[in-house]
Amino acid sequence: MKSAFEVNLQNEDEYEDLLSLWSDLEAGLGIILGSPSSVQEFEQRVWQYDRWMQNMLQRDTDVGLYLLFQLASNSPVGYSASHALICAVLCHLIARELGLAQPERNSLVHAALTMNIAMTTLQDQLATQVDRPNAAQYDAIRAHPVKGGMMLANIGVVDEQWLDVVTGHHDEGADNGELMEVTPSVRLARIVRIVDRYAAMISPRKTREGRSATDSVRAVIGESGDRGEEVGNALVRVVGLCPPGTYVRLDNGEIAVVMRRSGKPNHPHVAIVLSETGQLVGQPRLHRTTQGGPLIRSSLAASSVRARLNHHLILRLGAYAAEQP
Repeated sequence: MKSAFEVNLQNEDEYEDLLSLWSDLEAGLGIILGSPSSVQEFEQRVWQYDRWMQNMLQRDTDVGLYLLFQLASNSPVGYSASHALICAVLCHLIARELGLAQPERNSLVHAALTMNIAMTTLQDQLATQVDRPNAAQYDAIRAHPVKGGMMLANIGVVDEQWLDVVTGHHDEGADNGELMEVTPSVRLARIVRIVDRYAAMISPRKTREGRSATDSVRAVIGESGDRGEEVGNALVRVVGLCPPGTYVRLDNGEIAVVMRRSGKPNHPHVAIVLSETGQLVGQPRLHRTTQGGPLIRSSLAASSVRARLNHHLILRLGAYAAEQP
């Protein structure tokens, strides 16, 4: 029996429609983050985008991750909205993995969507800026958590936990105490802080390439110490060391793009796209790493793959892989 997802990707137009839905969500989010004071019923609009995001993930989480990681790692344009959306998706998945209560999950995701609202324009600027931030920009970066919480309160957000998480999402004090024993606001701020760092590391800047997903998750766990390990481990459980949409080198030298997670942790289904000599293969080739070699040797930054890929065909392979035993 065909999955609903495979039916929806019978041709490239349907793939483009799906990509457009995610792009429209990102663009709409960018509008309200860029001009929050001009948005009527701002809090309700955030709820609306949250429901839209959940509906898209419910259709197919792996495809959503694939498209988001491709968007996040391939271009710094519109960085603020892209970053907010991928952080919200990751927070949603982590909240489900950790079994957080629904009110905590809602506050967490809404904080992830709006945590940088006080520096939206600056964040977009910094993503394309060659020079390091100047003194005024550093001041704005340091002030944005508190300023963001105040902005949200002033435009009608009444969820105190949401406001507290935005205000405290760069507070290193959130790393103190066991994750499930601290107050909800501290717990959620810790999750947002780690997810924020992870998503920032995989995204490119003018001054540097994005890191590989594996390097990024190891770095954020290392920076946060033992207290960040539980969040980092939950992140790995829900998206894998090599999430859908990211690139890997196999132990035979070929390069593949991860299509879907499998039932075996960190053994995803991949599409081989480049030969061991770096040449584009004629057709992406399905490989289930759960069934043996070649195995994944390392994850790669998106900048390692410059070739133009047929993402529609790759996702069709992913749908096929999901349906076969």
